[in-house]
Amino acid sequence: MKNLPKDLIAFLESNFTLKGGRVGIDKKDKNIDSKFNNNRNDKIIESRFNNSLESNNLSPTHRPTLLTITPIKVEISSDGTKKYLFQTSDNLTFESVFLKMKDKTRDKAGKIIKGEKYTFCLSSQVGCSVGCAFCSTAKGGFVRNLSSGEIVQQVLLLKKDNNLDANKSVNLVFMGMGEPLLNLKNVANAIKILSCKDGLNIAPRRQTISTSGIAPQIEKLGAMELGVQIALSLHAVNDNLRSELIPMNRVYNIAKVLESLKKFPLKSRNRILFEYLVLKGKNDDLDSAKALVKLLNGFKAKVNLIPFNPHENSEFERPDSKSLEAFASFLCERGITATIRESKGLDISAACGQLREKTLKNK
Repeated sequence: MKNLPKDLIAFLESNFTLKGGRVGIDKKDKNIDSKFNNNRNDKIIESRFNNSLESNNLSPTHRPTLLTITPIKVEISSDGTKKYLFQTSDNLTFESVFLKMKDKTRDKAGKIIKGEKYTFCLSSQVGCSVGCAFCSTAKGGFVRNLSSGEIVQQVLLLKKDNNLDANKSVNLVFMGMGEPLLNLKNVANAIKILSCKDGLNIAPRRQTISTSGIAPQIEKLGAMELGVQIALSLHAVNDNLRSELIPMNRVYNIAKVLESLKKFPLKSRNRILFEYLVLKGKNDDLDSAKALVKLLNGFKAKVNLIPFNPHENSEFERPDSKSLEAFASFLCERGITATIRESKGLDISAACGQLREKTLKNK
């Protein structure tokens, strides 16, 4: 196996405890919740990281531990969604979400023919500088980027806490707190670690980076050829509304962002995902659907319609199911693959930034 890039080797050496060249969880670290050290998969996961390190001849070092983030709060929804609030070693907080997308499928004899499907929603920053009008994270402003290690640890801890096999396939979406493309170096390093065949082996095609539309960074991501999927938080079909919802649109408008996406490398079976947050009375009418069809002409596109998840003090409302279905049908009838995202965790603080904001407010 070829050596990893120098910056990735430096990341590994500075973010993991290496004992004789092997990764180890420092059990003495007072910041580690004990329940995350007792899972039966710990040794398997550690072993996979060890294999990755040894195959790349990484020199031993000491100090920084594998786990530098601590789960301090978990909210569990009736649908199985779990919202985690993590605390960093410098006492900052950010969120991750565990989503069970599909249950096991069994045949008539009771034999499992398909396993459960899970998605982990990961954060890339503490806070966010983009300032989307509909997002709770925006209220706290931007604090700092998460390190590659802090990003990887979200996956490790969510797997452990939910007793998932070390080799269980999961989908990863960088749709949590922060703008991933404003922390591109650390996000890219994390993706390389997560997809390493001797590590967690989460294929790049199972990893999706969602962006508010930082046009130059989209081109940089494409040039890296990581093999990941890309999703654009579009949410509007004209610049006036999009600038109201996403202030970054004043810098990189719809035309500039779509132009950068046209250059993004896609494998033959892949599509660009366009996320469209549906807001009652704002962008849920058929005129908006018509304009969206025109905008996406020429793209291998899939549209994910996301009904707004209400939160405290929000000025926006959730659309009714009838308008959602009419919008989706209009797109599908015109050859655009469109799905309505099933809402998860409506009975908990599942929307981005909600749990963190609530916790900070109660301090």
